[in-house]
Amino acid sequence: MSSPTDLRPYLRTLDAETLAELLHAQAERDPELRQALENRFATQGSDVAEAHRLLDTAVQANNVEYAAKVGSVLDTLQRLLDAGSRADLAPLARRTVDDISEMLEQIDDTSGEVADRLDRAVELYARACVARPPDPESLAAWILEVEFDGPGWPAIELADFASALGEKGIARIQSTVDKVLAEQPSGAKRETAERLREELAEVSGDVDALVAILAAKPPRVDVSLKIVRVLRAAGRHSEAIAHAARALTHDKKEEAPQAEKDPLSRKDFDENPTAATYLALRAESLEAGRWVAQRKTALARLRELAAGSTQAADELVRALFGEDRADEAWRAAVRFDASLPVRVELADARSVAHPAETIPVYRDHVEELITRKDPNSYREAARQLRKLRTVHKKAGMAEEFSSYLGTLVEIHKRKTRLIAEVKAARIAIPKPVGA
Repeated sequence: MSSPTDLRPYLRTLDAETLAELLHAQAERDPELRQALENRFATQGSDVAEAHRLLDTAVQANNVEYAAKVGSVLDTLQRLLDAGSRADLAPLARRTVDDISEMLEQIDDTSGEVADRLDRAVELYARACVARPPDPESLAAWILEVEFDGPGWPAIELADFASALGEKGIARIQSTVDKVLAEQPSGAKRETAERLREELAEVSGDVDALVAILAAKPPRVDVSLKIVRVLRAAGRHSEAIAHAARALTHDKKEEAPQAEKDPLSRKDFDENPTAATYLALRAESLEAGRWVAQRKTALARLRELAAGSTQAADELVRALFGEDRADEAWRAAVRFDASLPVRVELADARSVAHPAETIPVYRDHVEELITRKDPNSYREAARQLRKLRTVHKKAGMAEEFSSYLGTLVEIHKRKTRLIAEVKAARIAIPKPVGA
């Protein structure tokens, strides 16, 4: 007797609507199956109802109880989303985001627990929207309201909502961004519109527009590295190498360098040992099958130069990072004292697995931003403080962040604009000792 055919591979090829019709028809003929499905439906419905009830009572609780209740709601949302629930969870997720946002305006969230719940709520709302897309124009209107008229939070990444927004939602956001850019020569709304314009270019996959936006920014290492990453991800490797060469040598000429026309060779690296020529040599040598031998001597040369200057140290670190050797790049940055912008770039990649190691880098970055004494730098310092708070928590050092922040605020207490930006970023400022 032959074994029954496994139908699961075939069933996985069917769309959800067809599967739902087949299952419903079978449930009508099979009382036990129908009862099992009804039980699952009732359980799921009760979970959502309980989550709404928790939100109803959470506003009456203190900070700790509120964070716990909202955490339970978020756990429910995540469990249902992970299970592939077909229920429309977006309304519950949206309500949770809005409730936490309102609560943050009313409480002193010194520990950052509630603010962290908001970040998680936004992530789950994005997932819920992708699973069951709401009206795209309504979703776009909510995002625009948060971005342009909100208190400064929550932080929204357009890429997370892109598929739910679709062409209509993206077009609505693009239209508003274009209008703000045309009407606002400066100020917070223009800064928001410029950021959204960059995100819109990313989600649309318009590489040329994104590179043009990035290239128009003031020259900075992190911006140049992002341009290189964007071009490499698009498969435009020669352009990436050309841009890296221009950025690293401060060559502002518009015409493409010779590297675009002719393959870089060992001679090119020997004459100008930089990250750009190293990575170009790597690409050529890998293709020719001789990279193992070439790498050893080329890397030795970069290390030799790194001991002599910060600029050369940066070249070594960028070369290693460009090879996807993040650990080696980090060790080289520490050993040869790479520049702060390069160390921050590495810290962003390293903070997930090794948060404690990156804390000194972020602290240095905050101090450097504060010394610039301009509104945009103060705003960026506040953003970095928020990131630093998260890194401290991941490292199990939350109390040290409160101590650090208290000292920082005491030192810079006369910088009222800085203090205002810290508060706007929903970072509770500890009360002075003895106050």
